[in-house]
Amino acid sequence: MEVKPTRSELIKLQKQIKLAKSGPSLLKKKRDGLILEFFEVLKSAKEIRMGLSEKYKRARSRMNVARTLHTDLYLRSIALAIGERPSLSLETKNIMGVCVPHIESGNVVKTMKERNISAMSSTAVIDDTISDYEKLLEALIKVAEIETAMKRLLEEIEKTKRRVNALEFNVIPSMEKIRKFIKLRLEEMERENIFRLKRVKGKK
Repeated sequence: MEVKPTRSELIKLQKQIKLAKSGPSLLKKKRDGLILEFFEVLKSAKEIRMGLSEKYKRARSRMNVARTLHTDLYLRSIALAIGERPSLSLETKNIMGVCVPHIESGNVVKTMKERNISAMSSTAVIDDTISDYEKLLEALIKVAEIETAMKRLLEEIEKTKRRVNALEFNVIPSMEKIRKFIKLRLEEMERENIFRLKRVKGKK
């Protein structure tokens, strides 16, 4: 081992071992905190997913009614008449040191005027269909935000677990092994010095 068997090296290494041993405890606390946060996000995700499924079924049902009453060509012309598309801005928020996305969606659910559709060209069925799809899109944006947050938190939990394992089963045992080697080498050197001194005294 390329280690200097000196007392200063031993003292330095002992300090490093002490610091390294405090690492797993701190990392485990961080991991536990991240797991709690993950389950909170997961709870929200389950609720939104359930709502998303309901919104999708309702929107599909409305669309089927609209297609029964109007031609596909007419419905496409109504869709093309809606000029403004929803605006999205992506920001980030911090959850225990993990950056997760926060999506701000503006003007997803619109009024009749904002849709740029005249009352003469639309019907109650078309209005309800558009409204249901706007609500579905709003829910999809929220799902995208939450599922990305879950993915990032899971990645950080796994990374933290790997760091704990690396410290406990690799780094600390390796440092302890080096410390043991230095101590044994220092003891040997001390015995050699004592033996030399005795020889020198014996010759005198």
